[in-house]
Amino acid sequence: MNDSRARNPLPRLRPIDPRPVEQNGELRYLLRDPLQLCDDMLIVPPALAAALAFCDGTRDAESICAAFALHYGRRIPLRAVEQLLDALDQACLLENERASAAQAAALDAYRRAPFRQPSCAGNSYPASAPALKRALNAYLKEHDTSASATLHARGIISPHIDYPRGGPVYAQAWSAATHIARQADLAIIIGTDHYGDDPFTLTRQHYATPYGVLPTAQPIVEALAEAIGPANAFAGELRHRVEHSLELPLVWLHHARNGQPIEVVPVLAGSFGSFMHNGHAPSSSPLIQSFLDTVARLVRNHRVMFIASGDLAHVGPAFGGPPVDDEGRAMIAHADEALIAHMRAGDADGFFDDIRRVGNGNNVCGTAPIYLTLKLLEATQGNAAGHARGYAHCPADDEGASIVSVCGVTLD
Repeated sequence: MNDSRARNPLPRLRPIDPRPVEQNGELRYLLRDPLQLCDDMLIVPPALAAALAFCDGTRDAESICAAFALHYGRRIPLRAVEQLLDALDQACLLENERASAAQAAALDAYRRAPFRQPSCAGNSYPASAPALKRALNAYLKEHDTSASATLHARGIISPHIDYPRGGPVYAQAWSAATHIARQADLAIIIGTDHYGDDPFTLTRQHYATPYGVLPTAQPIVEALAEAIGPANAFAGELRHRVEHSLELPLVWLHHARNGQPIEVVPVLAGSFGSFMHNGHAPSSSPLIQSFLDTVARLVRNHRVMFIASGDLAHVGPAFGGPPVDDEGRAMIAHADEALIAHMRAGDADGFFDDIRRVGNGNNVCGTAPIYLTLKLLEATQGNAAGHARGYAHCPADDEGASIVSVCGVTLD
């Protein structure tokens, strides 16, 4: 028996992010590791990608083959599954000692670094400060709404999609929030945790952008960790290293401040999936209420800016649904309009209830950050009065059959 199969008699797949790709004119799947524990990239045919569903820690290679045959009505060679498992092990994609050691080493390196390196620089945006400034100013020149900006904004709901698709909405939202961005001495940013289910994940690391370093307000982080439990607060900290939901709005914050630093509290928020089914409001959770109460207490003597980083609908084949036609786009826009109305009214519970009513059928990925930010604004300064600052449907596949909807809202 291969040594890796001896170590992994019942292989369990780690959370991965499979992406369809074309190779030699044929469909394949690129198996991406959200934590990037290994430089190896695996590309597998559809049949082997489907077999991954049976790598759940209860089956050996032969049982995976049997489960595949029972489910799909056709067989897959045992040798192919064995080779797949060997490759998954080498790429640290199985839950085992190899992956645990790689994760521990990566976390140690992340914590020892002077700051969190920008993971999207050179991809979603230019890596040099001069080029970045030119790029963001170009968006602002075309989509600037500063003439209608309020001087009383306390927070912002920002997209976290990449700039090439979401740049116009970023520009409309952040140009309207320039005053608060420059006046604040602390920014609380809550972003979607795309790859973890922990309610809150904190980090002590500072966040860097091409403009410099945004220092993390470590005393506030420590107080929050104590309130929600230190072990849980940092259990998934490594996800901060590659998660884009905080990085992309923070770059705009730094730009709005002309490159001047500001203390930040970067928080990743996991799914509210359990509340979709139990009938309770998220704020009924003692853990969530403790988080809200602690933040409200800690920011009392600050000029604080609250930032919710969240996109809206994710629909179409790219997200496991049917293609979106014109009628579907209109329905999504109508549903989003209702959600934006709740945001503008500072109505966190109404916002969540609208999403729960349809079982989050549109896959709104910003549910937790937007809800929590609206609650924090309510707890610190009363109900918000918001202003819509842009809305768009962004393509999510080459065929135009999948979309991500994004919006910007400033909150007074």
